[in-house]
This record gives sequence, structure tokens and C-alpha cells, in this order.
Amino acid sequence: MYEDDNQIHVPPSFMAVYSDARQRLREPASVVRSRYELCEDLAGHLVEHAQTLYHVQAPSEAEILRRIHAGLCTGESGVSVPEATWIVTRLAELLVWQCPELLPPAEPAPLAG
Repeated sequence: MYEDDNQIHVPPSFMAVYSDARQRLREPASVVRSRYELCEDLAGHLVEHAQTLYHVQAPSEAEILRRIHAGLCTGESGVSVPEATWIVTRLAELLVWQCPELLPPAEPAPLAG
């Protein structure tokens, strides 16, 4: 996605987050572009955090990525679950780590009345 006044290229992998089954955007291009910038920046900022976790706590790379994904899937993170999945997939690319399967958070069980 390019526009004459904007040089930011939104990759197809991120476009898919905002596309319907017929590959049409569900949001205006400007919204998709700004969300992409936010998510790309967040992935970049998480690189050092993930490396620190790997060296300090020494869990597996996959476990670190799953934990970060779980944190991003919370309502307080400011990103949607599909965006969280994209961010962690991008983080794995930046770290050159194998990305594990990232499952969406489980729905809480309804309370018995």
C-alpha cells in the first residue's frame, strides 16, 4: 500500500490483518498505515526485551514469544489479538528465532449462576 504523499510500505502480512476474505481492507488505508507503524515500532522495541528475557530467565525462545504474545493479547496492551500475533511473528523475524504457533487467548468460562 503506497500513496503519493506517503512513502511507508505496509507489507502484505500486515494488510492481511485488516483484510476480509476477498482481500478488501476493512479500515481506511490511513488507519491501516498508522496501525502498521505502531505495530512495527513495538516489534522493534521488544527485541531487546526478548533478548534480556532469554539471557536472564533462560526459558526457550518459543516460550518467551508465547509470553509476549499473551501479554499483548490483553485489553490493556492497546493492540488487537491479530495485531499481537503479527507483532510477535515480526519480533521472531527480527530476532531470527523460530516462531511458535501463537494461539488466541482462551475465552473465560461463564460463571455458574
